[in-house]
Amino acid sequence: MRKRILFFAILILCGFVVCVAQQSLNVLFVGNSYTQVNNLPQMVKNIASSMGDELNYQSNTPGGCTFYQHCYNNSMAMICNGGWDIVVLQEQSQYPSFPQEQVEMEVFPYAQRLVDSIYSNNPCCEPMFYMTWGRKNGDADNAVYFPVLGTYEGMDSMLCERYTYMAQEYDASLCPVGRVWRYLRENHSEIELYQSDESHPSLAGTYAAACAFYVLFFHRNPELITFSSSLPQATAQTIRSAVRSVVFDNLTQWQRPKPQASFTFEMIDNNTVSFFSTSQNVSNLTWYFGEEATSYNQPDDNAIEHTYSETGTFVVSLVAERHCMTDTARADITIADNSSINIINDEKEGSISFYPNPAKDVLNINCPENVKLTSVILCDMYGKIVAQNYCLSNDNKTISLNLDNIASGSYILQINTEKAAYTYKTMITK
Repeated sequence: MRKRILFFAILILCGFVVCVAQQSLNVLFVGNSYTQVNNLPQMVKNIASSMGDELNYQSNTPGGCTFYQHCYNNSMAMICNGGWDIVVLQEQSQYPSFPQEQVEMEVFPYAQRLVDSIYSNNPCCEPMFYMTWGRKNGDADNAVYFPVLGTYEGMDSMLCERYTYMAQEYDASLCPVGRVWRYLRENHSEIELYQSDESHPSLAGTYAAACAFYVLFFHRNPELITFSSSLPQATAQTIRSAVRSVVFDNLTQWQRPKPQASFTFEMIDNNTVSFFSTSQNVSNLTWYFGEEATSYNQPDDNAIEHTYSETGTFVVSLVAERHCMTDTARADITIADNSSINIINDEKEGSISFYPNPAKDVLNINCPENVKLTSVILCDMYGKIVAQNYCLSNDNKTISLNLDNIASGSYILQINTEKAAYTYKTMITK
């Protein structure tokens, strides 16, 4: 349900028109104080407005709220009401960094429940996890039980690992705010990202998060953002450059997988074709064979056959769909104006046949007992010989032409006997 509205700015001095694509999104933020402090949703909206985009948002961010609590509070009701383009999910700041067994019990099941509810009530919506950051000097209280949390690096790595897992496992996108913070800490330590509690974000920390969300929402280069909140211009620009390096330059890494349509095909006989889907990230496939449309809902069973009732060239399309995202693959299929076994009748020599037509790997030529083949020659439409077979034995009744290295297309087949020569058009389809 991403809405794209075109508006035009007329550049009078240059005498031409520039078309700019404006986007409008409805976003729900589900989280806690990490989302609420400095009003992150409003800051994303301000950035979007400065870029000519529109963000309509609602949020539910009680302090310290967990995924478990969101499954039973107003967040679930807001999700079930539908109408969202994106729903952002932020867990309590410490929970995802805890020991694996505890996370598997207290975090993962409720993250999955939230995502499943999003898809059930908003089929075209994009769930997006909000990867938060490690505390400035780690989580000393919990490091007693899980030592890796005793440093910023250890806690931050745990958060990154668990949020990445949730995004991949539950089919969601991931806003890597924690990765942006880490980049800034390692390369621009002069920028203070934390409040005095060494946990919640400073204005600069929230701005880094807001720029990252804007990129994930609208897919635009953050270095073009002009809104800096009340930060010094140099600081804001440094943050935007970091967001470009971490997020914008690696968008496909953070977005949920998009469908990729692709297929191969094989001629079964003169008018029946077997198609094989090699598509990825698919929930539904729809085939268009040029004659009719067939909906095909079993992507794990990748083969389907179609028999053409007419001859000619047909444009075959395969549309792969997933969460209202689509991708299309196309190919031309030529059905020849002759049968699979082609018979040449001659009053003196009887019937000579060749098959299959269209052919793929081998073309066979067969003649009756009283006829002696002398040669079989295959030429392209310009008369160039591409394959040939000279028949030296008197008992050759069937010979074959190997087509392994011959491209798809139309060809002329010349069949020579002791008494006559015959030419016929044939097709090769790989």
